[in-house]
Amino acid sequence: MKIIKKIILYLIIVVSVILIISSLLSLIQGLSYWYSKIFDFPRVQYLLLSLVCLIAFAFLNRKWGFSSILLSLGLISTITIQAILILPYFWGDKQVPDASSAAKPENSVSILISNVLITNRESADFLQIVDDANPDLLLVMEVDEWWVTQLNTLKEEYAYVIEYPLDNAYGMALYSKLPLKDSEIMFLKHDDVPSFHATVILPSGNPFVFHGVHPVAPVPSEKYPDNKGEEEIALLKVGNIVAADTLPAMVAGDLNDVSWSRTSMLFEEQGKLYNVRIGRGLFNSYNANSFIQRWPLDHFFVTHEFAVIDLKLLPAFGSDHFPVFAKFELRDK
Repeated sequence: MKIIKKIILYLIIVVSVILIISSLLSLIQGLSYWYSKIFDFPRVQYLLLSLVCLIAFAFLNRKWGFSSILLSLGLISTITIQAILILPYFWGDKQVPDASSAAKPENSVSILISNVLITNRESADFLQIVDDANPDLLLVMEVDEWWVTQLNTLKEEYAYVIEYPLDNAYGMALYSKLPLKDSEIMFLKHDDVPSFHATVILPSGNPFVFHGVHPVAPVPSEKYPDNKGEEEIALLKVGNIVAADTLPAMVAGDLNDVSWSRTSMLFEEQGKLYNVRIGRGLFNSYNANSFIQRWPLDHFFVTHEFAVIDLKLLPAFGSDHFPVFAKFELRDK
């Protein structure tokens, strides 16, 4: 029994050291982009594992010398670092307020965003989810020609459509029941990674600008577009576009990034945008196929004119992302 306890203790020490080093590395800027990003994603996992390790170490350790105290302080520091970044999502003030009970339907808009996964063929399940949610706008990512063909039936209800299917997992399609004006497809960093930009006209006549984005993932890839060790600047360009416009704006899509990252926070600051998750929860949209490897990658960021009526994850349908549904009120100035 003593040998088993010693093995467990040593295992806890090894895991604790890895957690402490990873947590500290996640705070360092200027590292090679994807290596620095990989430490930034699993902050909830850091927090929970560090708590478990600290409690287990305190229970099993019998010799409290300098090294034991140092390890404990390292775990406490790791817990503190992660708590500062994560807890505002659960107990912080809401950056985007709740809509009032008197929200006007003509000033409301519902939006569903979904990365369908280019290799996924469960289109019937996805269309059923769309039918049940009945959003005013639908942004679909990772669409190729096959997916666009499967989604053709949506055009019976969604009169305004922007489609740009691709075989590189960065094709997109936008379906809208509401009029779209000044629609534009832009390529902010890669020639084969589009973003959608359009002015949406609500039933009240009030407009807002919708930016649908899907920046590339922060890991090298031989099959799909990547940044080849560079920082993703597409999102920052969108922030600058929002800042230069006078209309209310919304940025939505699979950002391939968590909202507590340096890039996401800089994007928020530049565009004077607000994260709808703060104060409401994490709403982890990825990975739908794992209970452990989960973090929020699909996002809504809005300017101060918006209030939230509803925000929720929708059922899985074969993709590695859960669809995310949100409903907003565009408040009177």
